[in-house]
Amino acid sequence: MNGSRLRLRSALYAPASRPDLLPKLPRSGPDGVIIDLEDAVAPNAKPQARPVAAAAARELRRAHPDLAIFVRVNAVDTEWFEGDMAEALVPELTGVVVPMLESAAAVEFVAERLEPVGPLGVMAGLETVAGVEYAAEVLRPPVIAAYFGAEDYVVDLGGVRTPDNTEVLYARSRVAVACRLAGVVALDQVVVALRDEQLFTADARQGRALGYKGKLCIHPAQVPWANRVFAPSPEEVDRARRMLALYEETQRSGAGAVAFEGQMVDEPLARQARALLAAAED
Repeated sequence: MNGSRLRLRSALYAPASRPDLLPKLPRSGPDGVIIDLEDAVAPNAKPQARPVAAAAARELRRAHPDLAIFVRVNAVDTEWFEGDMAEALVPELTGVVVPMLESAAAVEFVAERLEPVGPLGVMAGLETVAGVEYAAEVLRPPVIAAYFGAEDYVVDLGGVRTPDNTEVLYARSRVAVACRLAGVVALDQVVVALRDEQLFTADARQGRALGYKGKLCIHPAQVPWANRVFAPSPEEVDRARRMLALYEETQRSGAGAVAFEGQMVDEPLARQARALLAAAED
């Protein structure tokens, strides 16, 4: 699947070691689901979780043909990676999530391991200093999406996590820019406060302002919040339509910029309005 055709306002995780939870993943309405073999699964449970992930992916695809379905494997340099790739991936998947990617060579290595399964996409985890620094090299086919992992990034950096996200602003912005240039979907960082709607919404709005197209969700309650933030609101759509109509009428008369609700509107703002309306149609 080409990244430009992939809509992921929300991507909801669940551990592959919880087969009772996996069929329930679509209930909250996510655009995508991620069956996790990495952080959410204990080391001694990973081998047993692999066939569970594969079976769940097949069942989810049968029940939800349009859902984006991913399995997150362990990082390339771990003892579990080869087993994950060999035993947990099935053709019914949209793709595989690979954490801690840091180089083009690592992406090529992943692509080689994907060949027996078929043409699956890769969601790249950019969550280390090197991953952020070399994002432009990592975001190459078969990568179709990428996420910024703030928590791991700050640990790797040796920084301190703060509520206002100042310490990750540079990295978060850099990942969004790299995704835009590569034409892949950019997914924003998780919010670890599971049920704090105000905090999640503020964080998601910040991510959308930076250019992210969706958000990783670690609890079903977060999914509708992400879907709402990363889709144009009716008020935004109405304003964009009215502004664009006035601007285009002015253009036909030979004028340049036009005043709209106290704001000067020129071609860059008109392009923003067109992009918002296109997103609303999607």
